[in-house]
Amino acid sequence: MNRSGQSHILAIGGGSFRAGERQGVLQASPLLRYALDLTGQDRPKLGLLATAVGDNPEWLLKMYGAFAGWDVEVSHLALFPQPTVADPRAWMLEQDMIYVSGGSVANLMALWRLHGLDEAFEEAWRAGVVLSGQSAGALCWHVGGNTDSFGPELRAWSDGLALLPYSCGVHYNAEAQRRPLLQQSVASGELPGGYAADEGVGLHYVGTEFIQAVTVDPGGYAYRLEHDGAGGVKEFRIEPRLLTS
Repeated sequence: MNRSGQSHILAIGGGSFRAGERQGVLQASPLLRYALDLTGQDRPKLGLLATAVGDNPEWLLKMYGAFAGWDVEVSHLALFPQPTVADPRAWMLEQDMIYVSGGSVANLMALWRLHGLDEAFEEAWRAGVVLSGQSAGALCWHVGGNTDSFGPELRAWSDGLALLPYSCGVHYNAEAQRRPLLQQSVASGELPGGYAADEGVGLHYVGTEFIQAVTVDPGGYAYRLEHDGAGGVKEFRIEPRLLTS
């Protein structure tokens, strides 16, 4: 495994997969090609986790199918009804990239901690495994953000892995509650300042430093949120790099 020694995270606000030509079939978007390219491998090992949707077998099957024709070696780790690999930590360290699906971030974190995956993820990240994911799979790497894990009304949540010392906003231009709640949570100090992503936008970090945003939507943006020092919040729009393939 020829890793660069850098720790990459691509946190995706939405748009990891697109509808395929046939009904019910998904295609992986250029956001995931971008993340796979960060591994530096010609045929990267890609590990999938769908913990946030209860390891739904239909969703796992769709994710496998989304990479059909790509030069990747795909496997997955499920936790229901018991871990599907004998040593989840070793499995993680064998991957070049790990992708985490959306769903319930609160349930995801509870299960990961129960099985010791929180520590394993940090070890894999520090070892150079590229970490990626959408929605819950983006929030989890940060301190927190807002989530519908507890019901249709969004709530602020601050129980993430905190590999990245920021808050995170996902689906920022697609769900009306997202932006005002994140701004309110940062302004009040309930969440630290951080970054947010529209649909189709990914936030790329090297180590804990935000490097750039990338997008598959020409109208999508990323955002930086900061305390303004007077009980409010400042939001700065970030122009992402458009990915075409």
